[in-house]
Amino acid sequence: MDDTVKTKGEAELADMLQKSLKRKRYIIVLDDIWSCEVWDGVRRCFPTEDNAGSRILLTTRSNEVACYAGTENLSMQMDLMDQDESWNLFKSVAFSSEALPYEFETVGKQIADECQGLPLTIVVVAGLLKSKRAIKDWEIVARDVTSFVTNDPDERCSRVLGMSYNHLTSNLKTCLLHFGIFPEDSEIPAKNLMRSWMAEGFLKLENDLEGEAEKCLQELIDRCLVLVCKKSLDGTKIRSCKPYKRVTGDKIECHLYGLYRALLTPVHRQLRDHDNNDLLERTRSIFSFHLKYSSFIVKSELIHFKLLRVLELRHREIDNFPVQILSLIWLRYLSLQCSRNLNIPPEICRLWSLQTFIVQGLNGSVITITFPEEIWGLMQLRHLKLPEFYLPNPPSVSADKGSHMGFSNIQTFSYLHPHCCTNEVIMGIQNVKEIGIFGNEIRSSGLLNSLVHLQQLETLSLIYCFSRFLPASAKAFPATLKKLKLKRNFLRWSYMDIIAELPNLEVLKVMFHACRGEEWHPNVTGFTRLKVLLIEDCFLMYWKATDDNFPVLERLVLKKCTYLKEIPIEFAEIHTLQLIELRSCLPELGESAARIQQEQEDLGNNPWTFVSPTIHVSI
Repeated sequence: MDDTVKTKGEAELADMLQKSLKRKRYIIVLDDIWSCEVWDGVRRCFPTEDNAGSRILLTTRSNEVACYAGTENLSMQMDLMDQDESWNLFKSVAFSSEALPYEFETVGKQIADECQGLPLTIVVVAGLLKSKRAIKDWEIVARDVTSFVTNDPDERCSRVLGMSYNHLTSNLKTCLLHFGIFPEDSEIPAKNLMRSWMAEGFLKLENDLEGEAEKCLQELIDRCLVLVCKKSLDGTKIRSCKPYKRVTGDKIECHLYGLYRALLTPVHRQLRDHDNNDLLERTRSIFSFHLKYSSFIVKSELIHFKLLRVLELRHREIDNFPVQILSLIWLRYLSLQCSRNLNIPPEICRLWSLQTFIVQGLNGSVITITFPEEIWGLMQLRHLKLPEFYLPNPPSVSADKGSHMGFSNIQTFSYLHPHCCTNEVIMGIQNVKEIGIFGNEIRSSGLLNSLVHLQQLETLSLIYCFSRFLPASAKAFPATLKKLKLKRNFLRWSYMDIIAELPNLEVLKVMFHACRGEEWHPNVTGFTRLKVLLIEDCFLMYWKATDDNFPVLERLVLKKCTYLKEIPIEFAEIHTLQLIELRSCLPELGESAARIQQEQEDLGNNPWTFVSPTIHVSI
């Protein structure tokens, strides 16, 4: 570069570059573009007229930038490396052209797997091990890859992650640092994570906290800072996630960025002694991941935690509702694990800020929670997730008793006993989007007809609800319903004709004796929007259906269907079909799926996937 170029300003340099590229074919690689603004600045350097055959290749770790810069959706999402790709890269760096000693292969593959498919981490680890030829050194690294990467003298991973962190908005930084609370490498339920963000006040949009939380999580995923572990059956929702190991490593430790974390495990001695009143008063969250520490919290004077917003005690079994909790007036998130039925005291109304209340039974057992009328005073409540609960009618708020209190912000409401599905209760939760109902009520029929009033409802789970309680027509269900789960209902398969008429149903799960009988023969042309069908653990032997019965089906999942030998061959005519997944099914069923796959290929349809422990088919 001559001196005249060095003295020119950015505008002049951009003009020079543009003129030099006119009427020429070129390929330009722009590596690691961080923002849309940077791309807008750089793109002005290139000719605006069509230079036939010219290409610009842009790499970025931001999905937003890729979508913004891409022409006609010409963007490619890079996947993580699989085991073979990880091992090949690791081997090429660690041994280069040398022959790989046999004794290093097993431990080497273990180390490569621990890098979670991240090329940079693989290169760093393999490069650091290149000079180590003692098998004991490799075995030490295999036990703690994260710490080994931390000792990289060039701090390559740390620099990259530091840059990623610095480009986050303030609320995204806080949400990312919050991952440091959880045990390393543990799968974190996405809903619980996002609800704790809401409780902590990390999110700014008050009207749609759940939507804002999902957006923040997706942004962290798009920036390759958080790994998706599980998704919903239809692939639209994240079920669990975890940060990449290097995100919470020592060099990117959360506390380096100033976030105060009250982690129960390292500070339990301070909490137990009650010597540090300042610590107690500033503590906003308690997450208990160890039973021996959480027992102390339940017995302690919780009144000292004056600003507590989040209390996670699901690793401590309790027999009665801890009355100490009732003094935590700023509490927004409460999660407990119980070994027996609970009666919630009327003083629950003191927790006027509560947004999320979760109770789990011991080892997944079903316990019953009974609420007092005062629960209706919790006007901020958004998520009520319990194994089974009884709820009284809301108190009236007018002299003529024509108007009642309600949960205006409620989003999740499960599992309510059907006896409590009165008009008053249903009208008190009109904005709910997800509801679960558990149990059977022998005194009345048609108890669930009032569900039609839930005009915001998208997800419905019915467990142990027999046919006499269920709506007798599709019109008695909310028209907005998108996802339906049936379990232990012992319905006749003919009831599916009613379900088939639901106008917006996209996901149907028929689980564990939801239907009884050996034959399913749909009699109506329905399921006009159904994309995902799961049938699990039933006695179905004969299934007769056509492509008209499931015109837009994309995913068919069959689990523990140990009597079914054949999928209707007409499914080969469903052009939208992308996947058939079989788990614990007969070999004949796998052969049937393979025939459907072959017929689709003969018809020229796109390839699809078929999955089973022994068979996996992609369509």
